[in-house]
Amino acid sequence: MRLSRWRVNRHDPPTAALVSMIRPALQTVPATPARPLRVGAVQYLNTRPLVHGLAAAGVRLEFDLPSRLADRLAAGTLDVALIPSIEMFRAPSKTIISDACIACRGPVMSVKLFLRTQPGRVATLAVDEGSRTSATLARILLAERYGVFPAIETLPIGAGLGDTTADAVLLIGDRALGPNGGAIGAASTCKGGSFQLVWDLGDEWVRWTGLPFVFAVWAARDGIDARDLAGRLSAARDAGRAHLASIAAVEAAPHGLTVPQCLSYLRDSLHYDLGPTERQALDLFRDHAVRLSLALPESVTGGAAPSPRPESRLAAPRFDSFPTAS
Repeated sequence: MRLSRWRVNRHDPPTAALVSMIRPALQTVPATPARPLRVGAVQYLNTRPLVHGLAAAGVRLEFDLPSRLADRLAAGTLDVALIPSIEMFRAPSKTIISDACIACRGPVMSVKLFLRTQPGRVATLAVDEGSRTSATLARILLAERYGVFPAIETLPIGAGLGDTTADAVLLIGDRALGPNGGAIGAASTCKGGSFQLVWDLGDEWVRWTGLPFVFAVWAARDGIDARDLAGRLSAARDAGRAHLASIAAVEAAPHGLTVPQCLSYLRDSLHYDLGPTERQALDLFRDHAVRLSLALPESVTGGAAPSPRPESRLAAPRFDSFPTAS
C-alpha cells in the first residue's frame, strides 16, 4: 500500500506500520554539508601577519585589491573579506566580525600622498586604484585642513607617479614602500619627478586627531554565520604577530626591502588590534566622511550622525558623484 493512500488523524499516535515506512526514508536522506566560507584578503605585505596560518587552519583565502574585495563582498561572491574601513559606512549590509584589523598609531609608511604643490593649492588628486579608505582620508585632510576639494582621477594598477600630472598623487600598499616610495616630509625627488611634500597619511591623521587610524577590518555579509571563523582570524593575528621575524625574512626581498626594514614596517608601523580607541577613531573618521558626503550618515559602529559641515567657499561633491576608486 502506498503511503499517499494512508489516512492518518493528526491526533492519533503513529502506527507501527506507518513508522516502519517513514523511518527508512528519513535515514537515507543525506546530510547537506555546510559550504566553506569564501574569504578574501588583501594581497599587500601589511596583511601577512593577519593571515599567518589560516591556510593550515582550513581557511581558503582569495587575494585581491582592497577595493575589489569590497565589491566582491557586496556582490555576494565572497562571504567574509578584509575590506577598507570606509566601506562599513557606505552600505548597511556588513558586520565587523573580528578584533583583528590593519591600523597605525603613527607613520604607516605604505600610504603616501605626493604633492607637487602646496596642500592649499591642490586642484587635482590621482588616487590609487586599489584604495578607498586612504583616498577618503586624503580628501578629508585636504578639505578639513586646507579647504580644497580637488577633482579626482584614478591611477591604474601598474601606473606610477610619472604617469599622471595631478597636483597630488596617492599611492598605497607595496608600491608606496621600497626605494621608489619617496621620503616623508619636505621636498623629495623619487621615480616620477620632484615633489614639494610627501605626506604619510597615517601620521597626518594621528597628529591631527590624537587617535589611531584603522585602514581595514574583517567583515561579513549579512546572513553569514562567521562565528567560528572569527576566532580563527584572531588566532591567526596572534600567531602572525608572534612570527613577525620569520615573515619579514620571507617577504623582504620580494618587496625591495631589507629584512630589518621589513620587520620594522610590520612591527613598528602597523598594529592589528581593533579596540575601543580604534572604534572611537572609526567613528571620527565616519563623521568627517559624512560631512563631506563621502559616507552615509548611519554606520555599523553606531552613534548619532555628525552635525552639518559649515558652508565652505567650495562646495563638496555629492556622495553619488564619486568614482568607485574613492
